[in-house]
Amino acid sequence: MTGVRGPAAAGLGKMPRAEQARLVVPFEDNRHLNRLLGEYDGHLALLEERLGIAAHAHGNVVTLTGPPEACEIARDVLENLYARVRQGEDISAGDIDGLLRHAKAEAPAKDGLAQIRTRRKVITARSPTQTSYIQALDRVDLVFGLGPAGTGKTYLAVAYAAQCLERGQVERIILSRPAVEAGERLGFLPGDMREKVDPYLRPLYDALYDVLPPAKVERDLTAGVIEIAPLAFMRGRTLAHSFIILDEAQNTSAMQMKMFLTRIGEGSKMVITGDPSQIDLPPGQKSGLEEAVALLSGIRGIETVRFNSGDVVRRDLVARIVEAYDKAGKNG
Repeated sequence: MTGVRGPAAAGLGKMPRAEQARLVVPFEDNRHLNRLLGEYDGHLALLEERLGIAAHAHGNVVTLTGPPEACEIARDVLENLYARVRQGEDISAGDIDGLLRHAKAEAPAKDGLAQIRTRRKVITARSPTQTSYIQALDRVDLVFGLGPAGTGKTYLAVAYAAQCLERGQVERIILSRPAVEAGERLGFLPGDMREKVDPYLRPLYDALYDVLPPAKVERDLTAGVIEIAPLAFMRGRTLAHSFIILDEAQNTSAMQMKMFLTRIGEGSKMVITGDPSQIDLPPGQKSGLEEAVALLSGIRGIETVRFNSGDVVRRDLVARIVEAYDKAGKNG
């Protein structure tokens, strides 16, 4: 199947043979190996690149050669992925990166990787912070998820909401965003109200269609079981037995944030996500997000999870872009 590839082979050539480990990892059912190893053994190639090891697959065995700790991590990753494949889960390069993030964490999750399960797919945490986020959603009824784009904070919230709806833990999902990103007022945009607000709310639709069957999403939108609306539509309502998500919350004023927070009713859960470094409010207007986080710190039933550039799961390039902007901000 595969031999020793480029950079990993070069790195191994510099390591004294006596310091190299050699681990043989067997898999009892080779019917699953194509999905485990990836197209053209791409998953093995990724482990080689990330860990500086060599990986060779033959029959139902994968042989790992390189630094002892790195080989042990690679074995754990392969065994974890194999267990998922046997359960019928799809795996990708992102899952490998997620397992590597967890393995390299200074304080690994005690209970393993957190998961969200909907009828359409299983979503597994791809960073220790994502695991902490999902566990916070399990524990409390109000969670703030703060951090840069690409960390999964909104997607995981929508997936968790879908899981709660399918399990009968809530009766509705309500998704909201402040419609301020483009600097335009809704009344001046063409079309009816749904056409006016859809461009602002499209990321929430995309997440829903990814975790639930499209036909179910359409039925639930029509029936009002799933509601997607701009923040202005939340005023005066009490939302009971619902899973409520406010996305892009850094673009709320202090009054808007207070209004939204007080919408939570009996039997409801609420998630508020945002990136405090990407505020699009008019100059001089203070964001209500960080103020709310500070005011509510330490209150029982409320938790805040902060993501950083190391949690970006879209692709390495996005993480490098976020890191560059963070560095420029600190130097400025």
